[in-house]
Amino acid sequence: MNSLIEGNSHVSLCKSLTLVASVLFLSVVFSLPVVFGSQSLSNEVCLSCHSVPGLENERRGKKISLTVDPQRFSQSVHALLPCTVCHSDISQVPHAADLKPVQCAQCHGQAAADYQTSVHGSAQLNGDRDAATCSDCHGKHDIMKAAHPESKVYPLQLPYTCGACHGDPALAKKHNIPVANAYKLYMDSIHGRALEKSGLLVAANCTSCHGSHRILPQANPQSTVNRRSVPETCGKCHAGVLKIFENSVHGKGFAAKKPEAPVCIDCHTAHEIKRIDLDVWKLEIVRECGTCHAQSLRTYRDSFHGQVTALGFTRVARCSDCHGSHDVLPKADPRSSVNANRIVATCQRCHPLANANFAKYDPHADPADHARNPVLYFTARFMTGLLFGVFVFFGLHTALWAARPLIASVRKRFTSGRRGEGEKNG
Repeated sequence: MNSLIEGNSHVSLCKSLTLVASVLFLSVVFSLPVVFGSQSLSNEVCLSCHSVPGLENERRGKKISLTVDPQRFSQSVHALLPCTVCHSDISQVPHAADLKPVQCAQCHGQAAADYQTSVHGSAQLNGDRDAATCSDCHGKHDIMKAAHPESKVYPLQLPYTCGACHGDPALAKKHNIPVANAYKLYMDSIHGRALEKSGLLVAANCTSCHGSHRILPQANPQSTVNRRSVPETCGKCHAGVLKIFENSVHGKGFAAKKPEAPVCIDCHTAHEIKRIDLDVWKLEIVRECGTCHAQSLRTYRDSFHGQVTALGFTRVARCSDCHGSHDVLPKADPRSSVNANRIVATCQRCHPLANANFAKYDPHADPADHARNPVLYFTARFMTGLLFGVFVFFGLHTALWAARPLIASVRKRFTSGRRGEGEKNG
């Protein structure tokens, strides 16, 4: 009897243990999504799917690659972070096909705030999906530190990153971007060549002038490329030139907020800055000065120097040779290179034997300006009158001389006619 009871107890115990094991097994199976929750999903689990080449999805009409290169990710700045830190809406695997956009602001608050006020952020808020986002500039799963040579925002890589949009004429036309080929112009400039050809990291790149996250439209007074900000922006690299400019007639005019006062980009341009020792620059700068000093350019073109430069030669005096470049001063200023006390020394740079009489030459003499050049004015009037008189006199003389044979011919015919008529009557 006892053995029967013990046997039944043993069977009951086995059934109970089996039931408990079954419950535990089912609990584990159905709780796997909870076990692999948002905080416990390892990157290896994610990469087991996302390392497969060709994995993609469609978002806003565009195909997006979902493939992650494990090696590139392991070298990225986010390599030590779980995937779910950025993809926080993933709580189980498999996860939903459409995930919420990654919110970089949860870690990069200040950069995100700056971006929201930028020209790119404002465009995104207005529904422009072509405007650059964080991933367009920094990458996605391959983000490197800015100082890393392979980073998309490393100085040597940055022009190519910005050029993806600002080197696309079709995109520029679509969004009314004023400079359609900024990338090409920059790469051909002295800054672009210094960066690309010489690898000089100190050469100005896109962010040096425009900023990074808080890029503002040029018309915005707070923009680093606003006209009022340009000297300061350029002065971050060209500090010595900025100091000289501030003491010049142009710099003082700028400080006084005179609208006609030139700034760096008026003479050097913005994206296509050239080396100043090139002939093309030396010739173009003469015309550039003339955009403000039209009268001086006209009188310069009448001089020997001006006529030679008009033919494409540069071994003659140009505006900056006499007036200076960043240090242009009023003629009355004793420090000016065209002041009466310094003009001889200025001329002697090209003409070593120049003296005070030589320096009396007026390179901007204007025969139409009575106040500045009275002798030249009256001489020009006299020569003009003389020339006119000579042409009138010899014009009349030629006309009368040309008419003489015609008059003689008519007279001869008239005389012959009368003679023939007389003989007929006789």
